[in-house]
Amino acid sequence: MIRALLAALSVFVAPAAAQECRQALALGLDVSGSVDDTEYRLQLDGLAHAIDHPEIRAALFAMPSAPVRLAVYEWAGQGSERILLPWTPVESPDALDRIIATLRMTQRRPTRLSTALMDAQRFGAALLAEQAECWKRTLDISGDGKSNEGPAPYLVDRAAFLQGITVNGLVIGSDNPAPGDQRAVQIAELLAYFEAYVLFGPDAFAETALGYPEFQEAMVRKLKRELEGVALSRLARPDQ
Repeated sequence: MIRALLAALSVFVAPAAAQECRQALALGLDVSGSVDDTEYRLQLDGLAHAIDHPEIRAALFAMPSAPVRLAVYEWAGQGSERILLPWTPVESPDALDRIIATLRMTQRRPTRLSTALMDAQRFGAALLAEQAECWKRTLDISGDGKSNEGPAPYLVDRAAFLQGITVNGLVIGSDNPAPGDQRAVQIAELLAYFEAYVLFGPDAFAETALGYPEFQEAMVRKLKRELEGVALSRLARPDQ
């Protein structure tokens, strides 16, 4: 009798206990052969500093009843993806501090030197498939080069595996531009490539960093735009 009563009550309690998620945000970091050890640390520490930025903290905690969920992975050649941070709800300052500490303590491991952008996107899409109940699902791909391994981007039907997902980009310029400082030309070309083969969804966008030293500032700009956009759109529709 008691067991039957508890089972009946659980039907009503479980949905109420489930916590809403306003955004699932997966961040994919480029660790291919073009990224040296110094640049690797600039990415990891830059991301840690970015989510510790006062404005980003405020945006993350803007809706405590529906926290953001974060996941971070690194990518290079085919099959080289590694999860650095599994899905983690940013429910409190302590939770965010633990995420920051995880990123700062992460050490580089040997990986493939090539660049497989389609694999990086498929991996991120598979991660986000685990968060189907979130109001918005966003994949961020950071990179400093074009794909040179795996399926050719222009032959891939990305709509087949990115339905319901927004893919944004963070395009990183070369720290060692050719003579005559062709950095602006190089980053403009790579941005156009990302717009064609990485960005996905009606509100997708890309931020640019002239080089890895500027990665942190670009990440702050990108996260601010992403996080505030979701919170504001939800507040504008109080009936939902």
